[in-house]
Amino acid sequence: MTDSHRELKGLILSGGKGSRLRPFTYTGAKQLVPIANKPILFYALESLAEAGVRRVGIVVGDTQEQVMAAVGDGGRFGLEITNIEQPAPLGIAQAVKISEGFLGSDPFVLYLGDNFLRGGIVPLVEEFRRSSPQCLIMLRRVPNPQEFGVARLVDGRVVGVVEKPKEPPSDLAVIGIYMFDRQVFEAVNSIKPSARGELEITDTIQYLIDKGYDVRHRLVGEQWIDTGKMEDILEANRLILETLETRIEGCVDEGSKLHGVVVLEKGCRIVNSVIRGPSIIGEETEIIDSFVGSFTSVYHHSTIRNSEVANCIILEDTVIENVGQRIEDSLIGRNVAVYGSNRLPRSHRLILGDFSQVYVP
Repeated sequence: MTDSHRELKGLILSGGKGSRLRPFTYTGAKQLVPIANKPILFYALESLAEAGVRRVGIVVGDTQEQVMAAVGDGGRFGLEITNIEQPAPLGIAQAVKISEGFLGSDPFVLYLGDNFLRGGIVPLVEEFRRSSPQCLIMLRRVPNPQEFGVARLVDGRVVGVVEKPKEPPSDLAVIGIYMFDRQVFEAVNSIKPSARGELEITDTIQYLIDKGYDVRHRLVGEQWIDTGKMEDILEANRLILETLETRIEGCVDEGSKLHGVVVLEKGCRIVNSVIRGPSIIGEETEIIDSFVGSFTSVYHHSTIRNSEVANCIILEDTVIENVGQRIEDSLIGRNVAVYGSNRLPRSHRLILGDFSQVYVP
């Protein structure tokens, strides 16, 4: 059986610690941060399902209980999920190595769980199936290539990949979606740990290149975002909100106004407030005497009272009350309380972890 006719599996990495998002990720998995009220990880799962993948392994670490509780058995996505425990985060290639029992000899899509690719991966998977290379990597031009794995091309072919080089050979970053066939296990079982003690996926790809295997690439555009930083998560939120259509399942009183595309999920309540789209308000959330500006996602069971927010992501069970000036460009965690007084403060820009409390004068 040729690789093009083998089952294509999926492998999602969801074991990282999210250090770039601290303190936001001290108590939660970074892959479960919601974008437009849906965890980032779910977009990866939906992309795999859309591309015809049915069996997916999720590599989990310290936050495995949260991830497993959120994903379940995968049935809601049309997937069959297998959880693969990674005792320590020792690199992407090490995660592939410990997943050999699940993957077997089948080709697979490797998807970093905090990566976001608007538009999905269907054309990329179709090309991988059709051409059957040993590896297909996705590249994007970036202004800061020294922060990524970087590819070097000669005559349109990938001849080198290096991890976070001080002097990048190009501006082509290797993004966190890869496709491999079974030869990848030869590579991950042959490479040595890097200076930081990890088995690097860039070394894996370089091994395949050096051994003469067929390593191909495709450029992706602005639709890719690595959601490792707050600014990136807010940008991904904007991208998804722009694709939504109005859906009203909550209650809106006569004193409230909705402008543009607004999604109100079941049980939410809008009282004497203005919601400007694109925005989404989660289940059982209350917006009272408040203004919610464009590009805002408020997750379930939260309350915003006598306050203004815009271009924000606000997680569940959070209260924002009596804040005199607009909160904007902010990422606010679970079970957070933000209280203000009647005085008018200056604008606030906040990165708040779960269970925080902030009193604003």
